[in-house]
Amino acid sequence: MEEVALTGGNVGGAVRVGDTVRRPTGPWTPAVHGLLNHLAAAGLPGVPRVLGVDEKGREILDHLPGEAYGERVPDDVLAAAMRWLAEYHLVVASYRPAGVVVWRAGQGVLADDEIICMHDFGYYNWIGGEDGFSGVIDWDLAGPGTPLDDLAFTAWNTVPLAALDAPEYQAARLRLMADAYGGPYTPLQILEGAPTRAERSAQVIRAGQRAGDAGMLNLAKVGEPDRTERRLVELRRRVPGIAAHL
Repeated sequence: MEEVALTGGNVGGAVRVGDTVRRPTGPWTPAVHGLLNHLAAAGLPGVPRVLGVDEKGREILDHLPGEAYGERVPDDVLAAAMRWLAEYHLVVASYRPAGVVVWRAGQGVLADDEIICMHDFGYYNWIGGEDGFSGVIDWDLAGPGTPLDDLAFTAWNTVPLAALDAPEYQAARLRLMADAYGGPYTPLQILEGAPTRAERSAQVIRAGQRAGDAGMLNLAKVGEPDRTERRLVELRRRVPGIAAHL
């Protein structure tokens, strides 16, 4: 069947074949497939189902209908995504892979106070249609973390704290996030977690580039992680001003 390159995102390599998506695999793929299979068995909506591996060694996932969002998602989409994230965190809390597991950002044992985070929960991986937010794609960066890690990453990319917007606007978006997620994190905690989470993202990209990860090397074409590191300096300077509105 005809292969159609999928646009969106910067890691690259995804194509659509009929009602499926084919994507490059890596040492992390078995761990990600284990996670996705758990979510499917639990009935979580809006997650691609694993269908196997094709003759080219690419993973086969079902294609989620809808379109990807741009950076400036409306408030209602942001709120819907936060409600979905809360449901995901509830479902994934029971997924406890044993022993040392290889993830894209590294390998290790899941700690007692950790869950498997999506770790790339930004607007560019959200899918929606006429009825609004409907799903999440590109799970390759999933791995151990805390729920606040996913919230802080969303704040960085989709409030977006990475942009030089008015502090009162960004504070309002943080309040919306916290309210829609439903606790226990406050808007201030999400704000204060964002610089650390953005710094981790830059470190993961740079480590992947040093290791020759093709997807991470593709990110260099859009200036990453240098762009994140520059914006991070600005965010740290701006945090007190945003916090004053919370």
